[in-house]
Amino acid sequence: MLAIAEAQRDVATIGVFLATFFITLSIGRLLKRRAGVRFGIFFQLFTLALAVYAAAWVYGIDMRWRNHVAAAVALLSTAVVIALVDRYLWDLYFEHKRQTVIPKFLREMVALVIFLIALLLVLSIGYHADRELRGLLAGSGVAAVILAFATQNVLGGVVAGMSLQISRPYKVGDWLQVGEHFAEVMEINWRSTRLRTNDAIYLDIPNNEIVRGTIVNLHYPTELHAMRIVVGVDYNVPPNKVKDALFQATLHADWVEKEPAPKVYLKDFGDFAILYEIKFYMRSHENYSNVCDAIRTNIWYNFKRQKITIPFPIRTLEINRRRTTSAQEEHNQTKAILEGEQLFSCLTSEQLDQLIRGSRTVRFGRGEKIIEQDAEGASMFVLLHGSANVSVSQNGTMLRVASLRMGDCFGEMSLLTGEKRTATVRAEDDCEVIEISKPAMAAVLREAPDCVTQLSELLAARKIETEGVLKDAAQGFAQETKEREYRASFLRRLRSVFEL
Repeated sequence: MLAIAEAQRDVATIGVFLATFFITLSIGRLLKRRAGVRFGIFFQLFTLALAVYAAAWVYGIDMRWRNHVAAAVALLSTAVVIALVDRYLWDLYFEHKRQTVIPKFLREMVALVIFLIALLLVLSIGYHADRELRGLLAGSGVAAVILAFATQNVLGGVVAGMSLQISRPYKVGDWLQVGEHFAEVMEINWRSTRLRTNDAIYLDIPNNEIVRGTIVNLHYPTELHAMRIVVGVDYNVPPNKVKDALFQATLHADWVEKEPAPKVYLKDFGDFAILYEIKFYMRSHENYSNVCDAIRTNIWYNFKRQKITIPFPIRTLEINRRRTTSAQEEHNQTKAILEGEQLFSCLTSEQLDQLIRGSRTVRFGRGEKIIEQDAEGASMFVLLHGSANVSVSQNGTMLRVASLRMGDCFGEMSLLTGEKRTATVRAEDDCEVIEISKPAMAAVLREAPDCVTQLSELLAARKIETEGVLKDAAQGFAQETKEREYRASFLRRLRSVFEL
């Protein structure tokens, strides 16, 4: 009977060994074929060790020897865990799903940590009663502490890099605010993030420093973001007038988004100025310096035209003395230009002086719109200095149709007839113009009523010329009829506009 029992036990032991070996090996091959898990030689050793342990447990081998086999199984199992982590975590999740390349160093570090954890568990649980191994365990603990201190910066950067790759608070191409700098993300690796400022200066910031601070991403969730500029204005200027001027100056600056529209706030009452804050929207932060320059430049010119003062500090003494000679020279130059313009040929010298005194001289910066197509207008302009171009919008495209130089007049149809602006005039460089307003023109026309008839004839002739009506014998009668109609029409409109 004893011999039969031993024979049965031997058969059971062999059966368990073979079953465990082939079942585990089959599972590994299935994972390799279906999921592409790369096991290698250590998986075969793990399969053999697991089969030996199962057979030893069935056979009833001494516990001490069985513990050695169990320790080998536990250590070899780390190869299986590492292979699964490589395939499912690194390959499928990060590189395939999130399109994030995981460096080989990080894979090896994680594999080493998994093996060390398994080794410490084996030593602490399987060999806790062994004195020599207890000393080895204590030594390994000390070594682990030393290793942790030595590699804490590297491991901190790796862990922070993993955190950034998972949460993705920013990506390559985004603009971040890092301290006082604005910089574009150029590269994100396992250790650090590399950025480039507007001045083409590169910043290499460790990932563990970035995750400890507040990440300000100007391009998330979209590139559209708001920025602010503060401007100080004299206390004597009404706030609503200042807000309108700041709004127009910002709206017409390049790179400023029209929607959402800019906003202007009265921020604070300073020591020597009222502080206004402009909130504007932009897309690419690469143009931040350019857009700030454009806004501030437009503000200067707009404030000059509207006689809004940007105050000097209260400790600054400014003494302005008007130079009468220069003012007289400017007056004479303007008068000479108007005398050569056919529109004003019916006015006397005194009436021209009166018209100039009732008008104002304004300046426009390069790129600013002096008038805009389809806008309401009640004034005309004479270009005193600089140059400008005239463009017309057709089917959403701006077509340049003319250039203006010193002495050219424009905008007269809106002044004389009340029509909307028919074209856009933009300064090519810094321009100085005299703006003749409706009240100033009305005051002169009341003293020279004959000019109204001459102006109506001139406007009628210009309109016919614009329409391209030929002055030949065949069309003489039609020409004369159309001129009479236009003269009568313009005469009525002139008297209506100027209330004559």
